[in-house]
Amino acid sequence: MDYKKHITIVEDWPKEGIQFKDITTLMDDGKAFKSAVDEIVEYAKKVGAELVVGPEARGFIVGCPVSYALEIGFAPVRKEGKLPRETIKVDYGLEYGKDVLTIHRDAIKPGQKVLVVDDLLATGGTVEATIQLVEELGGEVVGCAFLIELAYLNGRDKLKGYDILPLMTYE
Repeated sequence: MDYKKHITIVEDWPKEGIQFKDITTLMDDGKAFKSAVDEIVEYAKKVGAELVVGPEARGFIVGCPVSYALEIGFAPVRKEGKLPRETIKVDYGLEYGKDVLTIHRDAIKPGQKVLVVDDLLATGGTVEATIQLVEELGGEVVGCAFLIELAYLNGRDKLKGYDILPLMTYE
């Protein structure tokens, strides 16, 4: 399916010069959204995923239906202070500063095969930090799946050695 037909480009949002790729119009179309989730489910089966991990918040939107379809667990990665039990954390760089991501300390079993799912691969900072959390807990990242890859931001460069599935790419 040509998923780009279901993405709305919003000019100059959130700031001037940015072409925001809005996935809500893909989600509004039940058949298109189901097709996208089904493609990621097939990929997850191919790589042998035993757990899906997704960073907030859009990683939840895509990752939860994937884990549901596979009947495997989903582990959320959240900003610091948002998870109620003992966590581990990683600091990561943003364009203008730093942020912190966390995951529950018991979210991943050592050796567990993990698929990281998010809506967008841009600069790669969020997914790189998510992978660090998974690996610190002893998980094995078997793949990373995204609805969209913004290839011109070179996020893939931070994911060398990892299998990556983008459903659509903007050059």
